Amino acid sequence: MTDYQKRIGLIGLSGMLAVLLLCKFCLSVGEASALDFSNTVLVGQIEELEGSRATLQLGRLRVQTPPAKPDDDDKPGESEPPVKPGNGEEPPAKPDEKTDGSERVMQLQNQGRAQATTIPQTMENPSTSVLLLSNDTEAKGDEAGADKPNELYSFESDEDSLTLDLAGVEIKVEEPLKTRSGSLAELAVGDVLEIEIGEQGMLLLVTVKNVAAQNALGQVEQGTAANLLTEDEVVRSETYTSKGDDENALRVSGASVSLEDVQVHKQGGASSNTENGDFYGMNAALLATDGALLTISKAEISSDAPNGNGVFSYGEGTVISINKSSIETLGDNSGGLQTTGGATMNAVDVQVSTAGSSSAAIRSDRGGGTVNVIGGSYRSSGLNSPAVYSTADITVMNAELTAENSEALVIEGKNAIKLLDCQVSGQMSSTQGASSDENVHNVMIYQSMSGDAEIGTSEFSAQGGRITSQNGDMFYVTNTHCLMTLDGVELIDESESGGLLLRVCGNSGRRGWGVAGANGGQVELLAKHQHLAGDVQVDSVSTLSLQLTEGSVLTGAINIVENAAGGEAVPDNVSVSIAEGCAWNLTGDCTISSLENAGTINFNGHTITLADGQVLRG
Repeated sequence: MTDYQKRIGLIGLSGMLAVLLLCKFCLSVGEASALDFSNTVLVGQIEELEGSRATLQLGRLRVQTPPAKPDDDDKPGESEPPVKPGNGEEPPAKPDEKTDGSERVMQLQNQGRAQATTIPQTMENPSTSVLLLSNDTEAKGDEAGADKPNELYSFESDEDSLTLDLAGVEIKVEEPLKTRSGSLAELAVGDVLEIEIGEQGMLLLVTVKNVAAQNALGQVEQGTAANLLTEDEVVRSETYTSKGDDENALRVSGASVSLEDVQVHKQGGASSNTENGDFYGMNAALLATDGALLTISKAEISSDAPNGNGVFSYGEGTVISINKSSIETLGDNSGGLQTTGGATMNAVDVQVSTAGSSSAAIRSDRGGGTVNVIGGSYRSSGLNSPAVYSTADITVMNAELTAENSEALVIEGKNAIKLLDCQVSGQMSSTQGASSDENVHNVMIYQSMSGDAEIGTSEFSAQGGRITSQNGDMFYVTNTHCLMTLDGVELIDESESGGLLLRVCGNSGRRGWGVAGANGGQVELLAKHQHLAGDVQVDSVSTLSLQLTEGSVLTGAINIVENAAGGEAVPDNVSVSIAEGCAWNLTGDCTISSLENAGTINFNGHTITLADGQVLRG
């Protein structure tokens, strides 16, 4: 998915089954009676929608791991495995049915509920597609999810499809923290529906499930390759080109290959599916896949195609090691180094330049992986194109990271950026065209809820080096839990209007980043040998734990502000701990929850108001 087009629900399907025709009287009543779906629940993903008629790919739901709370004892990177539907219980088997392979039709009771349904073939594994209802089939009210968050699901498809007419059926929509009434007009291709069927086949309720987006059919679509290497070999001084649609200039599949002094040029060619380009490497200049071990040295790699990522490493076991090479991309959605699906990317002294929108110089997407960068220069100039966009574990040492028209760094979900002695600069000139349009900032840490990044704790650390913000807030955290460590890094604010040092807050929810009023951030900030200058704001649905250690100094004010959506305030919003030898220099009146001070506070005529009402003065 493009770096910033994140939302709940699948955006486009990589494959479509044949459209099924509604047929009301294709079989006799006797044959239709064999298809008794009374008191069952069907799960399916909308693959085609025409008016009230929805064609569904049937399947099953898997419960995803919920977000970690700030006080969880689990270490970052750990997660619980998904559980089976029904809290680990095997779903009951579907009633007996004919399995002669012929097209089957069941007649549902109309009564303003539903029309006839066509089911194309027998279900070979019905127990995973159909869940029996209990005797209580009453529709869930809005109160069902009011007291606790809804589960977050993933959808796994089967081979079977069916078409329903949903006119007049009650529709509910699951959101992260509640279930609300919905309407037929809200349904869209990619939505996953849970369909409750009552007595005599009457549709009772359709619920749009809280589902993380994914490739619904589980298909990896990588297109074609103008040049394909599948045998172990060493290649020197070759040139590989491509002008074809959905085509790599060079692909290395399942082999151990060394490329020296080669040129790889993607000279055009359209992309038929942005997600396949982002996730799997379709239309990239150079793609390594299927467990390939690829070494690249002294190469020139370029692309001017959309979705034309420069060097793409995809899949578990795939490793690219690139050094002393140059990469240039010009198209939109065209990163320099791209890593997905659990692959590895190692880069030493590489020069990367990207010009398109949503084209981070160092980029990852669904499935993440591991990225190690030493030295080199990484520069992006397009809108929504950070120097680094992380849905992976990314470590960068002694490199220059520059975003000319975007924030410098972005972490999504349970992933990490670790910097050592790097020179970082971002210039997010505006919110134009960005899903980050909540505010202007230099480093953003968030969770999109799209399914492209696992839900959990984000990690950001910087040791030494410099981070420069040319516009907006230095750090912005929303809808995720984040561990942040700053150790002797120089933080420079060059914005004319000035920005906050740190903003931790909820967001509007327009982009699917949780629910407004309940989608705050949770930050644990550890400062070591660190000078921090600027103000900090934490809204009432967010938390901040700030520790000043090893000679760190904060010069600025910290305040708790109301959540913009009026969300219910959480306790212990802001705690501040000042170790011996550390100092806090106030530049304004402050509001925090609690304070532990073994160092020095210079009030400068200002006050600190605690949650218990106590007012501290110098």
